[in-house]
Amino acid sequence: MHVPETNEKAAMSAPNLYETDFYAWTQEQASLLHKHQWSQLDLLNLIEEIESLGKQQRQELRNRLSVLIGHLLKWEYQPQRRSRSWLATIRVQRRDTLRLLKDNPSLKPYFEDALAEAYENGRDLAMGETDLPEETFPQKCPYSLTEILDKSFYPGEASELVSESE
Repeated sequence: MHVPETNEKAAMSAPNLYETDFYAWTQEQASLLHKHQWSQLDLLNLIEEIESLGKQQRQELRNRLSVLIGHLLKWEYQPQRRSRSWLATIRVQRRDTLRLLKDNPSLKPYFEDALAEAYENGRDLAMGETDLPEETFPQKCPYSLTEILDKSFYPGEASELVSESE
């Protein structure tokens, strides 16, 4: 589909709205799209925002995995401090990660890279929240993708918290 270039008037007014009232700009762009007013679109900013949306989905995947992995590490390496809060966080992050992947199946090929990046953050989170020394935690993620997302996987010794809440 060929989209005509923006005219000078749109190029002058739209970027100003983009810079001064982002929400109003989004509503204007949506309206122009609905009306098929291609020449009025602020294409440069629209392209930038659409690319940004894709990056946000990748970032959300990394963030959710970071929190999930951090809590799995805490669960495994500090069993005496396990809590319902940790259990809830693990469950919520698993569900939300699976929903994100269901809603964005094209993120699946990125999953391995996201896992490597998320592990670094999750490890830092676990170190900061447990005060355990850095060498306590493996350099590379000890859990497979399948384990991380498996609702019955909880690393380390069995916990009464898991069995109580099932």
